[in-house]
Amino acid sequence: MSEVSIAAEPRTEFGKGPARRTRRAGRVPAVLYGHGTDPRHISLPGHELMLALKSANVLLRLQGLDGGEELALPKDVQRDPLKGFLEHVDLIVVTSGEKVTVEVPIQLTGDIAPDGMLDQQLIQVSLEVEATHIPQSVEVSVEGMVVGDAIHAKDLKLPTGATLDAEDDTLVLHVIAAPTAEQMEAELGEGEATEAGAETDGEGAAGEAKSEGDEE
Repeated sequence: MSEVSIAAEPRTEFGKGPARRTRRAGRVPAVLYGHGTDPRHISLPGHELMLALKSANVLLRLQGLDGGEELALPKDVQRDPLKGFLEHVDLIVVTSGEKVTVEVPIQLTGDIAPDGMLDQQLIQVSLEVEATHIPQSVEVSVEGMVVGDAIHAKDLKLPTGATLDAEDDTLVLHVIAAPTAEQMEAELGEGEATEAGAETDGEGAAGEAKSEGDEE
């Protein structure tokens, strides 16, 4: 798993104004909670945090806190909807050996039979793992799978120490028949006909509106 050491600083001012000043200084407001402790308001260096969050379920080793360093997992990350920069992060304290439930990405390898099309229902799976041994991904081989083949949650080969936190029969992916050229042409023709009909209806409505205007 990925572990990143990062410098934390306490925050004593709260609200939108102080939060904006924190971000202008290149840091991100954050709250650290868990294990029955009172929430601690801190700030983290924006660039380092952004790089760390590129790894799924990254474990942050927070340094510079009163009482010593802490291990934490990001639980909620808020970003600016337009520019994408980090606005706020919620972190939860974890300890070595502690079990946590996380969403782990599914990584596909291999190729299916050429006459099929892969329909992936899940891109990540919920696992219970040790906080300090979170896997980067769960690898799933689709090599040679043919139409009708499927993989369910119970079929996944989980990393050592991980247990599934999902229903066994949850569909992860299956292989369906690829559409033929005739089917694709037919669907394309139906789409063009629908668009043409919509344009005709629009022209008719415009003509009726014009006629009503002339009567007035």
